[in-house]
Amino acid sequence: MGRGKIEIKRIENSTNRQVTFSKRRGGLLKKASELAVLCDVQLGLIIFSSSGKMFEYSNPPSSMRQLIDRYQQMSGNRIQEYDNQQIYCEVTRLKHEYGNLQASMRHFTGEDLDTLSLNDLHQIEEQLEISVSRVRDRKNQLLHQQMENLRRKLAEHQAAMEPKVVCDQPMLEHFGAFYQDEQARNMLQLSPQLHAFRLQPTQPNLQDATLQGHVLQL
Repeated sequence: MGRGKIEIKRIENSTNRQVTFSKRRGGLLKKASELAVLCDVQLGLIIFSSSGKMFEYSNPPSSMRQLIDRYQQMSGNRIQEYDNQQIYCEVTRLKHEYGNLQASMRHFTGEDLDTLSLNDLHQIEEQLEISVSRVRDRKNQLLHQQMENLRRKLAEHQAAMEPKVVCDQPMLEHFGAFYQDEQARNMLQLSPQLHAFRLQPTQPNLQDATLQGHVLQL
């Protein structure tokens, strides 16, 4: 009874996937070796696993480097390589640029100025003046914005208070009139008591009995 056909798709289980990779990798390398011997071919095989590990095979007497060089000659595709001298030159250039940046930062903070010429100092001074001017402009802009915000808040506060004052004005007028009337009454109560006076005519003939008993009260 033959084996069933296996569906070719990614194995989800990591353990089963690793076991299958080990088995099939060995079979692939065996088939590559047999192909090189049986058919007298130069063969190179490179495998990268899912974990990043590399496996390679090249049939003797060829090496993988020789096979890659032959591939580049035949295909015209060059694989760029960096030797130690190129890497050293690049690192040296980056270090030099980094050192210049550090020196410029120290100069702008007023350090290590003894080695600078008059022209260098003049350029630094101009750059600092430009920077200070930009900082001052930004500071003034922020101060102006804060003043405008404060002025707007004060205006809103005054506008919110004015209706209350208008609504209370009639009540203040009413209490003012009441206070004036009350003050007038208090002044009358504090004034000395006025006594009653009897007015009589100076002429004797005018002393009529009918006028007796009539008193003018003040």
